[in-house]
Amino acid sequence: MNRTDFLKTSALAGATLITDPTQVRAFITRQPAQKYRTALVGTGWWGTNILRCAVQAGESKVVALCDVDTRQLKKTSDELAKLTSDKPKLYRDFREMLIAEKPEIVIVATPDHWHPLIAIAAMQAGAHVYVEKPISHTINEGKAMVRTARQTGKICQVGMHRRVSPHNVSGREFIRSGKVGKIGMARAFVHYAGGAGQPTPDSETPPEIDWNMWCGPAPLHAYNTAMHPRSWRNFLNYANGTLGDWGIHWMDQILWVTEENHPRKVYSTGGRAIKQDNSDAPDHQVATFEFENFTAVWEHRTFGGNMAEKTHPQQAVGVYFYGTEGTFHMGWLDGWTFYPSDPKKPIVHQDPQLDKPDDQNIALLWANFLSSIKSNKLPVCDIEIGHRSTNMALLGMLALKLGRSVEWDGKQIPNDPEANKLLSRAYRGEWQYPV
Repeated sequence: MNRTDFLKTSALAGATLITDPTQVRAFITRQPAQKYRTALVGTGWWGTNILRCAVQAGESKVVALCDVDTRQLKKTSDELAKLTSDKPKLYRDFREMLIAEKPEIVIVATPDHWHPLIAIAAMQAGAHVYVEKPISHTINEGKAMVRTARQTGKICQVGMHRRVSPHNVSGREFIRSGKVGKIGMARAFVHYAGGAGQPTPDSETPPEIDWNMWCGPAPLHAYNTAMHPRSWRNFLNYANGTLGDWGIHWMDQILWVTEENHPRKVYSTGGRAIKQDNSDAPDHQVATFEFENFTAVWEHRTFGGNMAEKTHPQQAVGVYFYGTEGTFHMGWLDGWTFYPSDPKKPIVHQDPQLDKPDDQNIALLWANFLSSIKSNKLPVCDIEIGHRSTNMALLGMLALKLGRSVEWDGKQIPNDPEANKLLSRAYRGEWQYPV
């Protein structure tokens, strides 16, 4: 099968959960029954973080690393050599890698615009998939990913590790117990300090990178060091800005805590008030999500840093749940805190339990992924869960683009042909949209 035939085949795609961190940790130390042939696509810093956890879990034989940039391939390969005796083969094209290596597990940690095609191709090739959030660049791509997982019967875990992080689990239990009262509003946010910046000129493509492949199904942009390897999230052809990055985690927390599946109406406003670089993502944004019994709000800002808004000395991030009994802040580095409405009652706090070096809990999520593969039960961050949380951000970006509110029934935008056109986008060149 040649690469074109493989792509055409791939493009045709159309439980019991372990949430107790102590149970999940048990899987990390359990004697492995087998080693899964594992491949990583996207060998940047975050993909390497995930791979490191996979190796440390002791149930993977790393057979392949794939990246369009051979500089990143070499860096990850060198680091892997310090962790394991595995000798993975190096690839620049995921299609060739899937055919030659036949991995049983594929980690997808590329820029966002590549997630759908690679994850779909991997599942159709017989692999279970761990895909980073957000799962897709458009809502219809996400639908195709969910459909493929169900058609192939493969486990597809999404990297929303806060669903297994100990303080997030206990915080959710605290809210669900009724101690915060009835939730009427939630406000999620991330605020960064920053300034206007300045444009970065396009430049010649380094010989180590296949830039045409990097752009892939998205529009072809001249090579620019502001985009690769770290700042592509601020270019909307390849990602969805801060809401599509940080926002996914906190939108997911809102859905998880409230046990809702989707908002019924979304509106967003924002823009570029300060930024003067050559990115095009909004430097500030507010999105409002209307649910049946409460309202959720997202806000971010990448300028105007200050001490007044910080929930932790290093950051302002998280989600506030406002209830009839008080206000609950679900954070990251600062754990969670409940502030009772009654001033006579004590403030309740729990510190976080985070894994180093990145203060994340990827290892717990990877353990749940392995458990799900063995039991054939849906993982704690199943692709459908990731699809719903990704949709929150994508709907916010869609409403911002339209300049008006949109309704959402969980599958489509009713009676709104203009908005429904934005649920997909045209693919470039040989790449075919997953339908």
